[in-house]
Amino acid sequence: MITVMKFGGTSVGDGQRIRNVAKIIVDKSNKENTDIVVVTSAMSQITNALVNMSKQALNVRDIAKINNFVEELKEKHAIAIDEAVKNDDIRTEVRHVINSSIDELGKVLVGVSYLGELTPKSKDYILSFGERLSAPILSGAVRDLGKNSLFLLGGEAGLITDENYGCARPIKIKIKEKVNPLLEENIIPIITGFVAGTENGDITTFGRGGSDYSAALVGAGLDADTVEIWTDVSGILTSDPRIVKNVKRIPKMSYIEAMELAYFGAKVLHPRTVEPLMEKNIPLRIKNTFEPENEGTFITNCKELSNSVMKAVSAIRDVFLINIFGAGMVGVSGTAARIFSALGRADANVLLITQGSSETNVSVVIYGDEVDANNCMKELRKEFKNSNLVKDISIDENVAVISAVGVGMKGSKGIAGKLFGAVAESGANIKMIAQGSSEVNISFVIGEEELENCLRILHGRFIENAEN
Repeated sequence: MITVMKFGGTSVGDGQRIRNVAKIIVDKSNKENTDIVVVTSAMSQITNALVNMSKQALNVRDIAKINNFVEELKEKHAIAIDEAVKNDDIRTEVRHVINSSIDELGKVLVGVSYLGELTPKSKDYILSFGERLSAPILSGAVRDLGKNSLFLLGGEAGLITDENYGCARPIKIKIKEKVNPLLEENIIPIITGFVAGTENGDITTFGRGGSDYSAALVGAGLDADTVEIWTDVSGILTSDPRIVKNVKRIPKMSYIEAMELAYFGAKVLHPRTVEPLMEKNIPLRIKNTFEPENEGTFITNCKELSNSVMKAVSAIRDVFLINIFGAGMVGVSGTAARIFSALGRADANVLLITQGSSETNVSVVIYGDEVDANNCMKELRKEFKNSNLVKDISIDENVAVISAVGVGMKGSKGIAGKLFGAVAESGANIKMIAQGSSEVNISFVIGEEELENCLRILHGRFIENAEN
């Protein structure tokens, strides 16, 4: 048996937490008849610090600032090493690895500063250091607790991607040939999440939040029996606990429900995580590093019904709504292609799309901030500047998306009517509606100021009371 365990940034946030994670790994290895493969994120806030420092190095030729950053990074990780590793020999070895990596990072940042250039390839290389610093410490802590362990970069472990730096796509998975020999020697591999490599050995990343995806690819590549995502909450909840009282843990759910929730705001899971596991029918469990005895949420292909038709109600705030209107679009082929070509040039992250049956209106919800909104509007206006197809392009930035998810919704008569009746009761005005072909999700757009009250009423009506 093989179990892949992925630990997020809060789980390895400092040295004490890293040692706690090492204990969880070693305990599982000792108690259960399973080989353990670990995927780790960077320590808390390290990736953000690397992003900020790379921007500063690009814009300001201040070598002293880079040197200060390097020293602060060394100090932070030195403290973590002292807390996580007690054996002097192992601690010395880990310190050497960490300091060498940080020195290398410093040279790269100085190069960016002198050249005044930060390519996507260089940025991936810089951002990879977060995981490249946490993995050796976690591996050292595991060895300190009596188990053999090695740390590996994602590319070294067999995660081979294309050269789409910043959001790489896997093209070859060679995990078995790289990792199985280690397992046969009772070595616990600690693999850097988020980080992979090209066939030429250049470092790539899967994009922010990509450590979950790394774990899924490792699990699928090994034909693992289970993949576990260890985070700071005890599984997937029925709604956002910061807004809604009396949220519940969802004990079991299907792959499709988990995908929909991850895509529409449930931050426990990266949206790309589920698909590699679903293809191989590998169960996924969400666990709490700080409450390891909690069973968390178990995700399989079983479409298990609960007492309520809906299992969860999620929300996304950081979105904007673009409406494209024009009678000239009616019956004209290729208009939609031009719209999405323009949005593609703006690197838009499109969440929802609807088109009126009259073909005079296309509405698009896009995830992003004010800069993203401006870029999208600029590209759309440029695309249709000299065209009589589009009469008007408007934007609404004060919106939010609410998504109701549950396999019980599929084929459930009257559920949409009850849902939107409750939305009306909350006083919210619906600006746009979309439902996927899976019928396990209904999403709609309302004003951002209406979000919290609407979310509470929907959760109370359809999940807490389960009257539907």
